[in-house]
Amino acid sequence: MADIHLFTEENIQAQLKTAPYTLGFYTLRFYSEKQRPVNRPTGTISEFYLYPSGGTIRDGDFNIVFYSTRFDTYRGFEPPAARNKTTNE
Repeated sequence: MADIHLFTEENIQAQLKTAPYTLGFYTLRFYSEKQRPVNRPTGTISEFYLYPSGGTIRDGDFNIVFYSTRFDTYRGFEPPAARNKTTNE
């Protein structure tokens, strides 16, 4: 079974399916080192925040640690909260 806490774009997508969405961001959890998400087990899992209205992931201090057009609503990304809103209307 794949470890969903490894920092990869596939695991971002997987966590988005169940991640809490509050105040415009999703809370994700990844292994971390020096307040950065990493793609290997470290013994520390930290919360990070995906802001789809910009495609950024921020750390606990809200510093940008990752950007991808793949997760940017201005570049065509449709987050689960938007998909659910569309299907519920």
